[in-house]
Amino acid sequence: MSWRSDLIDRRSFMRAAGITFAAALAPRSLMALERSDAVYASGFRAPDGSFGIATVSERGEIVDRITLPARAHGMAFSPVSGRIVAFARRPGTFALALPMAGSGQPFMITAPEGHHFYGHGAFSPDGRRLYASENDFDGNLGVIGIYDATDRFHRIGEFDAHGIGTHDMAVTDDGTTIVIANGGIETHPDFGRTKLNLDRMEPSLVLLDARNGALIQKHALPPSLRQLSTRHVAVGDNNRIWFACQWEGARNELPPLAGWLSKGEDIALLDLPEETTIRLGNYVGAIAVNRREGLVGLTSPVGGAAITLDAKTGALLKEEMVRDAAGVAPAAQGIAVSSYGGRFNQTRSGVAWDQHIARIT
Repeated sequence: MSWRSDLIDRRSFMRAAGITFAAALAPRSLMALERSDAVYASGFRAPDGSFGIATVSERGEIVDRITLPARAHGMAFSPVSGRIVAFARRPGTFALALPMAGSGQPFMITAPEGHHFYGHGAFSPDGRRLYASENDFDGNLGVIGIYDATDRFHRIGEFDAHGIGTHDMAVTDDGTTIVIANGGIETHPDFGRTKLNLDRMEPSLVLLDARNGALIQKHALPPSLRQLSTRHVAVGDNNRIWFACQWEGARNELPPLAGWLSKGEDIALLDLPEETTIRLGNYVGAIAVNRREGLVGLTSPVGGAAITLDAKTGALLKEEMVRDAAGVAPAAQGIAVSSYGGRFNQTRSGVAWDQHIARIT
């Protein structure tokens, strides 16, 4: 699959969503969609405190929205089926699968007993399977739940994630490999969001065979970086895997916060300028790749920063101060950025965006 797989324009969205979706929109929302070069989905918190997910134009104009029972975190999108799945924030146990079109049945997906979702998932390229990062909390084991997207999202199995704190995940373009960021942090819903093992973390990056769950590669970080939680991943050209990290050690240390790897190769840690690492506040909250332009975007709500890298070399190309920077996704040009304060690109949207954006078609 070429770089065009992540380029989604308004015409593609309208063709996929269909006339039913367009007819259901208010005139103002339809106008926003007509003027947009790209369409996204993201979780949000409304001014009244309620939560939901919204489709939003590249200008930051909300096209449509739906209320959720609790806060969402990440999203999965299948261009084949046109479904968006919003995952609850850890330690939530629900995910909601929605049709992008105005017709079709939404499905509530519930984590099995003894598990909760970690807030992330991904579809197989053919749209038939949904994979979700989950915590088997009594077993202190990260797993990848497997759901049949052709049959009401029934859970049909799971793969061992070969780590704990299994947070973000992705699937390579050819559908053969599942990429996993094991943050290495032990949690249990009895203790809310408390991190239970900061003195003995086990972060790792794992590649699994998507056919049978067999372990292909596991990269544990060196002992000096055992408190560097590998949290988020994005797949670029030629299946280069970018990852972003959050440091749980001493605040005065400046560890590398991102890097990349490819199948059959070791990890490469990104060497950013010291002032940039300081500005990121030892915390990268989201990562995305714009394949068309060869760019990687990183955001830090802690540091209030958004940076853009060259996807071939890792060189720093752009640095922008964005207060409460949250989500990041490929834009028609460059990188789209949202914030907890309600910014989407250069527009204030009237809601507080959550940490992740999915570009949809």
